[in-house]
Amino acid sequence: MTKLSVNINKIATIRNARGGETPSVTEAAVKIQEFGAQGITIHPRPDERHITRKDVYDLKPLVTTEFNIEGNPHRSFIDMVLEVKPEQVTLVPDADDAITSNAGWDTKKHLDFLTEIIAEFKNAGIRTSVFLDPLPELVEYAAKSGADRIELYTEAYAKNYLTNKEQAIKPYYETALAATEFGLGINAGHDLSLENLKYFADHIPNLLEVSIGHALISEALYMGLENTVQAYLKRLAVW
Repeated sequence: MTKLSVNINKIATIRNARGGETPSVTEAAVKIQEFGAQGITIHPRPDERHITRKDVYDLKPLVTTEFNIEGNPHRSFIDMVLEVKPEQVTLVPDADDAITSNAGWDTKKHLDFLTEIIAEFKNAGIRTSVFLDPLPELVEYAAKSGADRIELYTEAYAKNYLTNKEQAIKPYYETALAATEFGLGINAGHDLSLENLKYFADHIPNLLEVSIGHALISEALYMGLENTVQAYLKRLAVW
């Protein structure tokens, strides 16, 4: 069964645009779990333009499913994750000024760095995933780094889905096969939506988790949060 982890960064973006505590990221997390999601994802950035450090600590006792914290492993990020101890940390090589994540790791080039960082998280009992472009040749080095999972960066799939979905899914399928061969779990995220999720989930073997934020929160503006979360679960054949 593929789990749905909802990224609530956009809730924080709306809140921060006005100031104050509305909409509440903590209340959203509680409700999203009540509606059936099996995880909550956040991606705090150094400038705190959406999720803040305070949010990270406030959310910890409220996430009763699976807490996934994404981010570039600067020292301050590492220390925060080690203190909060989520179920999973996802390492993403985004620049501090990036609007959103825009590339996966070159796991061969950064093998020594990733190995050192991942060892810290694993020693603390935190499952570790590395954000990866759909390039099968990089999977071996993800495995060598000690990662437990990869998260497939799915922007290219989403972008090309309507043009040629068979071609769009091909490199992801091949990368997933490689990950299975190396004993890595498979997550996926970025621009997955109600429109393209089912085809992706149906064609990626051993897909354990999808992390979805922007599309889900956007669709919830029209459909309502509960209906949207449950629509995603139906795409994943959970309901």
